[in-house]
Amino acid sequence: MAQKLTEGEDFYFNQQGLMVLTAKYLQKRGYCCKNACKHCPYGFHEQVAAKRKEV
Repeated sequence: MAQKLTEGEDFYFNQQGLMVLTAKYLQKRGYCCKNACKHCPYGFHEQVAAKRKEV
C-alpha cells in the first residue's frame, strides 16, 4: 500500500520544479535506491561525488 507524502517533511520542489525527497523520508523508507539522491542518508550521494572528482 502506498503511503501519503507530506510536502515540506517528506519532499520539496526545487527551483526547476522537480520533487526532491528529504533525508527524513529516505531514512524512513529504509533502504538506499543507489540513485545518488541529493539528501541520501546512506552516503551514496557522497560516494558518487567522490568518484566523479577522481575522473
